[in-house]
Amino acid sequence: MTTTGEDHARALTGPWWWARWRSAVLDGALAVVSAVECAAEGIPFAREAGIPVSAGIVFGLVAGSVLLVRRKWPLAVVLVAIAITPAEMGFLMGVVGLYTLAACELPRRVIGSLAGMSLLGTAIVTFVRVRQDMARGDLTLGDWFVPFAAVTTALGLTAPPVLLGLYVGARRRLMESLRERADSLERELQLLAERAEERAEWARGEERTRIAREMHDVVAHRVSLMVVHAAALQAVARKDPEKAVKNAALVGDMGRQALTELREMLGVLRAGEDAGRRSAEVPLAAVGEAAAEAASRAAAVDLEAAGAAEGPCLSELEELVGQSAAAGMVVDLSVEGEARSYVPEIEQTAYRVVQEALTNVHKHAAGAKTHVRLAHRMSEIAMQVENEPPSEPASASAAGLPSGGNGLVGMRERVVALGGVFVSGPTDAGGFRVSAVIPAG
Repeated sequence: MTTTGEDHARALTGPWWWARWRSAVLDGALAVVSAVECAAEGIPFAREAGIPVSAGIVFGLVAGSVLLVRRKWPLAVVLVAIAITPAEMGFLMGVVGLYTLAACELPRRVIGSLAGMSLLGTAIVTFVRVRQDMARGDLTLGDWFVPFAAVTTALGLTAPPVLLGLYVGARRRLMESLRERADSLERELQLLAERAEERAEWARGEERTRIAREMHDVVAHRVSLMVVHAAALQAVARKDPEKAVKNAALVGDMGRQALTELREMLGVLRAGEDAGRRSAEVPLAAVGEAAAEAASRAAAVDLEAAGAAEGPCLSELEELVGQSAAAGMVVDLSVEGEARSYVPEIEQTAYRVVQEALTNVHKHAAGAKTHVRLAHRMSEIAMQVENEPPSEPASASAAGLPSGGNGLVGMRERVVALGGVFVSGPTDAGGFRVSAVIPAG
């Protein structure tokens, strides 16, 4: 990870305007060298100007020390360097000042103007000094050498630091842009990780709700039939042993079926818990890994839901009605339209609606005659379970079946999730009707 954002701000630990201590030390060393250079160059300047040598040294020390503030006020450093150019002082300060100025985030016209002034000043001073040396006889070259020396010296002291400063400034701005982009990507990855975690949590909640409905349907129906058969077994155990044996066999078959279905559902739950435990034991090493892990967990939940979605189908509806009839319910099944296959979700929902409705009849209207109707239409499938009033008012609770109050809610959720319509309520004759229509598209 790079030092970005708040971490980068906390990394600024230098004194005053320096970001780091090493920057302050570097500027201090440059200022000391520049001050010594200017002080040494101030001696011949003082002699030529006719002022005390000590004044020239002090002037050089003060002028050279300006390099200490090159990061804070680069304009001031370059202006001072240009001002003392006629005195042939501050060559180091001029070079470092131009480099710092070009590397700063200043308008290019300002950098170009000050660089041009420095170039012109250096060229003029060099031109005058070389011409004086040739006039004194120190140099015996031709007149061509004077402008050549002025131009090359001015370019040599101005162009390299300006070009290097422009390159370093552009690279620094590029790194800053990359740092900001890294911050933005890190925030986006964090947001993606949070959203992936939310999607995974939502998928887990949906799966828990689905499994809860499945377990309710299985337990309520199977166990209700087992209780009804057990009550019948208790009633006929002494009077009709053969029928008691038959009822006992039915109870055993239903119990085994219920255990098988419950074992499959609990296996899905256990697999989900193991996956969650493994993800909790291994911490996420980075934000990107968090997003990938959460997305994979959400995909795993979807796969588990798809695997667990394989349930009963409409071809088993006659067997379902037969189980209720074997438990003593007077029930008839009528099918309208041409039977055809539907997607597994539709067939499972239709089956569960009929199953839960028959379970409710066992619980609340035992002994009542029940009509189950299934209609295959062009673009939808409709089902209706209607029971008449029980023949004996006390028979509704004869078996002592409890009610959790979630059956109708679960049926409505199943049907509405597929875009269907679910209606339930008492009939005028005193019975109860459950109706559902599910699109088959």
